[in-house]
Amino acid sequence: MFDRFVGGRGSVHLWFALVVLVALLGILRVAMSHWRDGATLLGGAFLLAAVFRAGLSTERVGLLAIRSRPVDVVLYGALGAVIVFVAITIKGGPLAG
Repeated sequence: MFDRFVGGRGSVHLWFALVVLVALLGILRVAMSHWRDGATLLGGAFLLAAVFRAGLSTERVGLLAIRSRPVDVVLYGALGAVIVFVAITIKGGPLAG
């Protein structure tokens, strides 16, 4: 699906780099005591990985391809959804600011 928009060998690493960038931003937000925002970004990184894994061919997805496509999409999506759900629904906590 996304294959026609980006070409070349560097695009194999682009999708993984985007997911890692979102995850690093989430970790940075957690380190700055904004744990709810950071956890939401970390969950969003997994959801982004699920979208890329579902929409890109196995050759283009690079390091995001760990298992078969359906298993990767379900696991990335479920983990991302759970993290976002927990981050949104938990009230207070030791790091609440």
